[in-house]
Amino acid sequence: MKVWAVSNQKGGVGKTTTVVSLAGLLSSWGFRTLVVDLDPHGSLTSYFKMNPDEIELSVYNLFHDTGQKKTNINPKAYIKKTEFDGLSILPASTAIATLDRQVAALGGMGLVVSNALKKVSKDYDYVIIDSPPMLGILMINALAACQHIIIPSLSEHLALKGLERMIHTVQMVFKSRKSQPKYTIVPTMFDKRTKAARDSLILLKQTYPDNIWNSVIPIDTKIRDASIQGTPVPLYAPKSKSVEAYTALLDLLLQENMQVDKKMAVS
Repeated sequence: MKVWAVSNQKGGVGKTTTVVSLAGLLSSWGFRTLVVDLDPHGSLTSYFKMNPDEIELSVYNLFHDTGQKKTNINPKAYIKKTEFDGLSILPASTAIATLDRQVAALGGMGLVVSNALKKVSKDYDYVIIDSPPMLGILMINALAACQHIIIPSLSEHLALKGLERMIHTVQMVFKSRKSQPKYTIVPTMFDKRTKAARDSLILLKQTYPDNIWNSVIPIDTKIRDASIQGTPVPLYAPKSKSVEAYTALLDLLLQENMQVDKKMAVS
């Protein structure tokens, strides 16, 4: 089972869209796919027509039950199937916004998601985590659980500043980890018509030449339309330009995973 985290310390960069699009492609290709919502806004949960304010069992309960030292916790109890074949979700409730205030009293909560995913590792081929846009216990859980970090970033000046903070966070969190996960920066909502976007993309490539994806996710109204319908855009508009771009990104990620697996097999 492969675990990817989609993360950035700036909101509005296309994190949830990236999670849903990659998950929609993976599941449509026959991979058993789980998405995990660790964002207190619950955008990923809402996308699949679940109400974060009303949901009974969610990732919050997973943290709460772990903090209460409950034994025999079964992560499957918190996971829900979506209406799409091969695609399940560990949803969020708005209550997870309180976790950072509770964590000091609970203690030892940095590996809750990682430990839960290990228990369902035989049930899924891929897990994609939608992490919150702020450093705290939820982002730490996302980064600790993953083998690859996908960092969506807008091609604009303010987004570049947020990207600097995110890269610093990744380096800080994994300072003591023997093998640091690879991270890939993905330019999103790219508008080739604007000089500002083109100039920012050039700067991104110059600043992060070894970690930036060599293409972009373009602005596409089909993404918004698919969101309104609660359907992953690859299933809603499979021939759209954004799906073409996300397919190319997924192909790259799968190739990189195969290379990592081969290296581990040799070693």
